[in-house]
Amino acid sequence: MELIVIMDPFQSTTDSPLAPAQNCFYVTPHDTAPLPVVTKSIYIGQGGDLSLIPLRGDTPVTFRNLPDGGMLDVRARAILATGTTAADLVGLA
Repeated sequence: MELIVIMDPFQSTTDSPLAPAQNCFYVTPHDTAPLPVVTKSIYIGQGGDLSLIPLRGDTPVTFRNLPDGGMLDVRARAILATGTTAADLVGLA
């Protein structure tokens, strides 16, 4: 697939946690593998529970009863399989 170059009027701005995501990737929960990139937020396609390890922490945290199509604004470094029932997850970074 050929990459098409497009004009980006924001290419010289600095990224921040509050800026829109510049990268999106599918998330497969895993108990030992970290995410490829720390997230700014996570899109939840199918609702449920989401267990993660935050960027600045070592203790897993479980967000319960997340809705279908919801967004969770959290900087996560791992999404754990154990405790996660939500599905169709997309990381935004």
